[in-house]
Amino acid sequence: MKLDLEQYRMVKEALHERANLLEIAPHLSAPLPIMLPIYKWWQLPYYWVGIKLYDLVAGSNCLKSSYVLSKSRALEHFPMLQKDKLVGAIVYYDGQHNDARMNLAIALTAARYGAATANYMEVVSLLKKKDPETGEEHVRGARCKDVLTGQEFDVRARCVINATGPFTDTVRKMDDENAAPICQPSAGVHIVMPGYYSPESMGLLDPATSDGRVIFFLPWEKMTIAGTTDTPTDVTHHPIPSEEDINFILNEVRNYLSCDVEVRRGDVLAAWSGIRPLVIDPKSADTQSISRNHVVDISDSGLITIAGGKWTTYRSMAEDTINAAVKAHNLKAGPSRTVGLFLQGGKDWSPTLYIRLVQDYGLESEVAQHLATTYGDKAFEVAKMASVTGKRWPIVGVRLVSEFPYIEAEVKYGIKEYACTAVDMISRRTRLAFLNVQAAEEALPRIVELMGRELNWDSHRKEEELETARKFLYYEMGYKSRSEQLTDRSEISLLPSDIDRYKKRFHKFDADQKGFITIVDVQRVLESINVQMDENTLHEILNEVDLNKNGQVELNEFLQLMSAVQKGRVSGSRLAILMKTAEENLDTRVPIPVDRSCGGL
Repeated sequence: MKLDLEQYRMVKEALHERANLLEIAPHLSAPLPIMLPIYKWWQLPYYWVGIKLYDLVAGSNCLKSSYVLSKSRALEHFPMLQKDKLVGAIVYYDGQHNDARMNLAIALTAARYGAATANYMEVVSLLKKKDPETGEEHVRGARCKDVLTGQEFDVRARCVINATGPFTDTVRKMDDENAAPICQPSAGVHIVMPGYYSPESMGLLDPATSDGRVIFFLPWEKMTIAGTTDTPTDVTHHPIPSEEDINFILNEVRNYLSCDVEVRRGDVLAAWSGIRPLVIDPKSADTQSISRNHVVDISDSGLITIAGGKWTTYRSMAEDTINAAVKAHNLKAGPSRTVGLFLQGGKDWSPTLYIRLVQDYGLESEVAQHLATTYGDKAFEVAKMASVTGKRWPIVGVRLVSEFPYIEAEVKYGIKEYACTAVDMISRRTRLAFLNVQAAEEALPRIVELMGRELNWDSHRKEEELETARKFLYYEMGYKSRSEQLTDRSEISLLPSDIDRYKKRFHKFDADQKGFITIVDVQRVLESINVQMDENTLHEILNEVDLNKNGQVELNEFLQLMSAVQKGRVSGSRLAILMKTAEENLDTRVPIPVDRSCGGL
């Protein structure tokens, strides 16, 4: 609208890079249709013109042409959409990818072409060398620290590039303690909800929320991902999602979903916060204006800093940075070759590759599809490592948790991909922590056992890994805010009739009128309706509700649980569902009449 040439170039570059990303990593990225629901007639031509201009700028890189949907067609594609006052919708196409796997694929591809890569390395200080002629100091390397072992060593180089995202200014101040900050960190919170909140192949975008921010609502890994917020934050290694941000996203989601769909706080399966490194161009006359693109800066001592930018344009950012390094330090290099260069796993991948995995190795179809879209043509290497299940089908591929397609062989393969910790495995090699924190916690003991066997961990290291991973899930992946929905400070806001109903249900388990139930009480009721459940599982089920951790669930704790379930703050409580089902089965049991058989059967 403002005929901003810089913005036009930025969009043009991003669309070119998006097309390249889809080409070089077809297993990790794919086009996704995204719907803009329209609730005011004047918005329809307004947004349609904007989207068509987007298609026009894309030119030959346009994924698919955008189109307009009538109200009925929009509801057909997105049945859970709020239908009141809905005018219609506009659908445009954008790209979606598996970011953690993409990051890893780039590192593995670089290693394949000769790069020396190192994991868990921290820069302690920069090494400088004085020019004998001019007396000026130039950056000639870095003092590094292995975070896992504590060992320090020097890495010397003719050129040092600072590409550290939110930590950009930390490294710049190692070079010059008086350097003005150029990075403006911003927190973006995302939440993951069950897949039934969105269609399998259609996303939703709200371009103008209640406070002017953009919210998206997309299918992702068979779940639904929603976000994002944009809040100023401090730089930290362990960003934590706030309850305020989680509720902001939920409230915006409620505005766009039908009243038939109850958006519950308890349906948030995982939540996390990422730090977006917005940047101020140090060469700009207006130092307060935040650059919408990336910035390459060269300090007086020769430190090259690349800051800002976004995922889509990572390749062009790298190209601009290397070009600057070649020019500033008189390095020998040919032209960039990264356009069209396949990333690890992409070259021989095809949409039907998973069928060969099913046929050749006897994997479940869902597991085979997951391996193919995660590892590309390297999926066969994972399949070869898969252990036999002992079942008729699937023949191989023991799952880490039943509801997700991740298998134990991925843990062994993940170690080949530089995985060093259990956190690496649940968040960066698989996406389990990002999809369901409870499922990730359930899988942790087995993951640590498998990693310990491969990496020769002793019992102390295994316990340490478990503790660190559980803290990661608790604080950084939203388990804390999820569990706080049911605490010993929770209010019981139930109708008197509801309290009586839940008390009766509780007393069917508490037959001795003790005022609490234990594993023994639950086992007794389950056995009476011919249901078998192992003791460890029952212990886990009760422990979720046992607030004071005394090994038993008191009546007050049970009423707090049911109150939280009614309010939607807790969902999927195994104890609540188990007790309800058991009660219904007990109530429907009718004694078999035996009077006509003289009392016998």
